[in-house]
Amino acid sequence: MMKNSNSTAETIQVRDIGARLHAYRVGRGLSPEDLASQLGISRAALYRAEKGEIFKIDTLTKITSVLGVSLPSLLGIGMEYVDTAVAFFERMRQLEEESEQIIGFFGPISYLLTSPAYDEMLEEVLRDSDTDDKATRDAIERLLEILKQRKAAFQRRRPLLVNLIASSDLERFLLHGLIGRHDLPDEIQIRRRVLAKQETLHILKLLRAQPIGVQICIIPQTVPSTTFQIFRQSTRSVLAISPFRLGEQPNVRVGVGFITSSAEAISLHENIAKTLWEQSLKGNDAGDYLVKLIEKYGVE
Repeated sequence: MMKNSNSTAETIQVRDIGARLHAYRVGRGLSPEDLASQLGISRAALYRAEKGEIFKIDTLTKITSVLGVSLPSLLGIGMEYVDTAVAFFERMRQLEEESEQIIGFFGPISYLLTSPAYDEMLEEVLRDSDTDDKATRDAIERLLEILKQRKAAFQRRRPLLVNLIASSDLERFLLHGLIGRHDLPDEIQIRRRVLAKQETLHILKLLRAQPIGVQICIIPQTVPSTTFQIFRQSTRSVLAISPFRLGEQPNVRVGVGFITSSAEAISLHENIAKTLWEQSLKGNDAGDYLVKLIEKYGVE
């Protein structure tokens, strides 16, 4: 069962400023040398900055100007806005590294629980656009590497994970598979549906086995249209609201993610998670329900 957390006051943590700087730089596709040159500082100084050793306000101001972010976002005051999927998922990786419990409302399943086959399918899907744009190709490479790091860190640390899954997400996943565009050849679409069915069987296995530290539920009712994740750490909780998707018709190109430690925002979303959890199917009930979805929507 999900545990309650104590709210903590919003504070500026210097180490977090460095983590955000790193994520925003990666999201902009800038090498350490490129950013250091634009800031007029040494590579060593940038390295120290990304470790959280930032104290000069003029350095902070230069950083926000070069990276196109606001000073409040960089400092973590109020709401942090992240406009690239690469930077957003890098921030997820950073937050997960320090979390004791993660509550995720992502579909068709939390990426952290997906199978190795899902990684291969996702990489193929993200390349569906077959773009000649080098910046896009490079961004996809960075994103895939960050995702692999996230999964490896989760498997190493094993924080408690609560995954709320919408039945509607599973249905669309089984019906369409993981696709980046709709004009794919029929044989590829069918193969993607076969892979989606295999991944759904992986979810079913998790539901039946109930691994230690992992709680999964399926929500048959209407669910929120936005996905979110709550990171419970030893000294604080953090909320991330994501426009980026890694499920059916993944979106890693357009959107603005939100990250905040606001006690009000976290409390409201914890209440949503609690309500969804109470209304959901769990254990064998969820497994039996998923079997019916596979029989109804899965490809033969």
